[in-house]
Amino acid sequence: QAPLVESGGGVVQPGGSLRLSCAASGFTFSENVMTWVRQVPGKALEWVSSISSDGRIPAYADSVKGRFTISRDNAKNTLYLQMNSLKFDDTAVYHCARGYKLAYDVRGQGTQVTVSS
Repeated sequence: QAPLVESGGGVVQPGGSLRLSCAASGFTFSENVMTWVRQVPGKALEWVSSISSDGRIPAYADSVKGRFTISRDNAKNTLYLQMNSLKFDDTAVYHCARGYKLAYDVRGQGTQVTVSS
């Protein structure tokens, strides 16, 4: 099984919400900082959010601050990203990753988020 598997993507209208999940396996999830990044074809990989191993300290890119919330459940080995007030520019493939910001060593295959009217 892949160490990180994302789910929860889909098509949503502007202003809508989605909740992404990332199931982790094969390593001690609770000991690792975790991150969400996103990728648009033809553009650079963009860091979205990171969270400390205990879940107490989140960090957000300015582009999502106030709209997205990162969280984790260490008992379930799962990372989350609650996305509200979605914009067209949020359309991307979202990946969870082990590490901080773009300094990660493992990344999932991603889940597509499309914001469209």
